[in-house]
Amino acid sequence: MRKHLSSAADRAERFLGDAGFERGPWLVVGFIAGIGLWFVLSDWRAWAGVIALGLAMAALALLSWRDHEERTRLRQAIVAMALVVAMGTAIIWARSDMVGSPAIERPLLAALDARVLERIEQPSEQRVRLVLATREPGSGRPIKVRVNLPRTADRSGIAEGAVIRLQARLMPPSPPMLPGAYDFARTAWFDGLAATGSVQGDVRVLVPAQETALLASVQRRLSAHVRAQLGGSAGAIAAAFASGDRGAIAPGDDDAMRDAGLTHLLSISGLHVSAVIAAAFVLAIRLLALWPWLALRVRLPLVASSIGAAAGVGYTLLTGAEVPTVRSCIGALLVLIAMELGREPLSLRMVGAAAFLVLLLWPEAVVGPSFQMSFAAVLAIVALHGSAHARAFLAPSERGWFDWLARHILMLLLTGVVIELALMPIGMFHFHRAGIYGALANVIAIPLVTFVSMPLIGLALLLDLGGMGSPAWWMVGKSLDLLLALAHWTAGQPGAVQRLPMMDNWTFALFIAGGLWLALWRGRVRLLGFVPVGLAALLTAATPAPDLLVSGDGSQVAISGEGERLLMLKDSRSSFTRDNMLELSGMGGEPLAFAQWPGARCSSDFCAVTLTREGHVWHLLIARSRDRTEERALAAACERADIVIADRWLPRSCHPRWLKADRRMLEDSGGLAITLADRRIRTVAEGQGRHGWWRGTP
Repeated sequence: MRKHLSSAADRAERFLGDAGFERGPWLVVGFIAGIGLWFVLSDWRAWAGVIALGLAMAALALLSWRDHEERTRLRQAIVAMALVVAMGTAIIWARSDMVGSPAIERPLLAALDARVLERIEQPSEQRVRLVLATREPGSGRPIKVRVNLPRTADRSGIAEGAVIRLQARLMPPSPPMLPGAYDFARTAWFDGLAATGSVQGDVRVLVPAQETALLASVQRRLSAHVRAQLGGSAGAIAAAFASGDRGAIAPGDDDAMRDAGLTHLLSISGLHVSAVIAAAFVLAIRLLALWPWLALRVRLPLVASSIGAAAGVGYTLLTGAEVPTVRSCIGALLVLIAMELGREPLSLRMVGAAAFLVLLLWPEAVVGPSFQMSFAAVLAIVALHGSAHARAFLAPSERGWFDWLARHILMLLLTGVVIELALMPIGMFHFHRAGIYGALANVIAIPLVTFVSMPLIGLALLLDLGGMGSPAWWMVGKSLDLLLALAHWTAGQPGAVQRLPMMDNWTFALFIAGGLWLALWRGRVRLLGFVPVGLAALLTAATPAPDLLVSGDGSQVAISGEGERLLMLKDSRSSFTRDNMLELSGMGGEPLAFAQWPGARCSSDFCAVTLTREGHVWHLLIARSRDRTEERALAAACERADIVIADRWLPRSCHPRWLKADRRMLEDSGGLAITLADRRIRTVAEGQGRHGWWRGTP
């Protein structure tokens, strides 16, 4: 046995030496794995076990191979990976305990005296969103809540620092409606929010904001100025580029940008920060070079880099210092530092260092699509352009400018395709959709925004200091109209968006593992990454859409597989509910209510539905109201049904043949996704464990 272990260790050592093992990026992967394990595992015993196991493995590797100098790489890899996995789990655990705030016990209508912590403009929704510090009614504990204030109830003096009196309807942050849906309760936990809701009636300002937060005030004034200079959809997008304020973007434009694969342009990220830093660097070095005395005595690139860095930090703060913007700024600053030190500016080590710094501050970002998509895109770019084939393809030659231009255009297109392929699994996992033409749209949109729209916005703002910005704003409007036209045209093409049913965690993990393997190894060994990627693609293609979707409160039920339209129990007024049902079923179009479907027999209280799946007939009984029903009649109906679903507690005499999903069950399980062919039931609770934001039974 010892001989076999020794032989395996020797082979692993040779593999690490031959495959171009780069420790830094893989250590960040281990750190991310430790954070991910905390989210996946259920309770503190499992989390403590991961930390203890990591420490034990590190100690065992040190003690077992301390006399084997020929196994240095393997020993270092095991020790370092074990320690960073344990470190990741410990950091996210500590972060959760420090910032998490338990939700209020139940919905309530309360009168509150509160201090405004943040004011978020949302003109497209005709409201203002306020983040407030107050005390929980009853217990008196300090809590942070977020409420929506209608524009009609807005008052002067309601800004950061003001003390206000209001009546609000508060709700605990909502858990996922269905398995695989957006988990707002988890997001609220790490934001420290104990409740969300809406303002009822008028707001009274007790203490006006004496000194509004400087950056927030500048951001709002800048956004308002841009929209005053440039109206319509173009003005809303220009305000987003200039100040990070996306609240004025119309829902239709937002949907078109999303379906065209261009949403990343609306979020202040690496593209925008890099454009600002590059513009500041070029402008600074050109202007400073005009001063001979300074040029002969000072390293102008170093001064210009410092000015560019200051511009990047200022832009990041001005646009709200959101996590995506901060991590983009960190990455850009690392590039500047690498350039000044004479190191390779775009490298896997730089990407890993930026990711590690961000995750030290916000480890919860690991499970969010923003972090995953931004770093996946950067990793894809660096891996592609760092490969030997890409370097050889773009190497200087004597073929002339036309050949040079053709090669760079082709590489730009290939980069767009690679980015789209890298982001596709993440989009499918989080949003249950994949854009088909996003790579082509980005080939036009990214240069348009980077080299036309952003510089023109900066020029227009500069000219506005002298009241001469109108011509520049006209050109900004034309460039952004072109961007919107491209988005709407791309999103409107047949098959532009493919909807897919929910992907499970293990399939997603295979995609991520394969992608990281392809990006981080060198040489032919990296091609092994196609194995998990291919397996994940097959599993995704073979995953059936759930036949039944049941919301967490039981009030909404959807059936797929009966034609091209999703069947829903009720005509939902909530676009959030409807969109969730459509996304997780992998279907599009407008849903059809049960009462309008010939296969359902509906009364005012119940709908009886018969479904056939793979030759088996299923009888469903679904409640439509909460009105009291005669117990014996209900018990008899339950006996004839395979599945009974209700948004209220059903009597114990109700015994369906397979599943009884009433409020008693759903309070513990959360929403359900049911596949009838294999009798599989997925629940929201399966992925929650005993984390602070979940109240049901895992």
